[in-house]
Amino acid sequence: MSVRSDGAATRDRILDAFEMLLVEGGGKIATLDAVAARAEVSKGGLLYHFPSKDAMVDAMLDRLKEQGRDDVVKMKDAPQGPVRYYLETSVDTGSAFDRGLIATSRVAQDDVRARETLAELRNGWFAVLAEHYGDDALARTVQLIGDGLYFDDTTGLAHPRSLDHVRDVLDRLDAL
Repeated sequence: MSVRSDGAATRDRILDAFEMLLVEGGGKIATLDAVAARAEVSKGGLLYHFPSKDAMVDAMLDRLKEQGRDDVVKMKDAPQGPVRYYLETSVDTGSAFDRGLIATSRVAQDDVRARETLAELRNGWFAVLAEHYGDDALARTVQLIGDGLYFDDTTGLAHPRSLDHVRDVLDRLDAL
């Protein structure tokens, strides 16, 4: 990774390390020392970019919001349509966006800013589904199905044919 003169690469590396630690073990192991070690920067280097753990949380949430806005655009423009896109991406692909979502959900247990960020993301996806269907109840139902698919996948509980079953039922309801 090339280091840009504005320090953005180092800043992103620190945020990546912070998210990875949150995903692996939650906030208790994501200490400033652990983040600095994982990001391979000195603690002073970390503090240059983020004067506190709270500042890292703010930056992580800002980055996730940006990724979420990009995802809403992809959802709207998806060749397979917004519903299929939403359901097909309701799994942990290992992407930076998924890592940020999971890390934020860990922080959200104790942090209202993280809960608000997750709500903002959900509202963005819901708006696309509601516009597509013209029916808030159906849009919310599909969103809850996507939430369930994501939960099952990220907790290791997913049935290998879950998405096939969802598609089958939505096809029968003429909702896909």
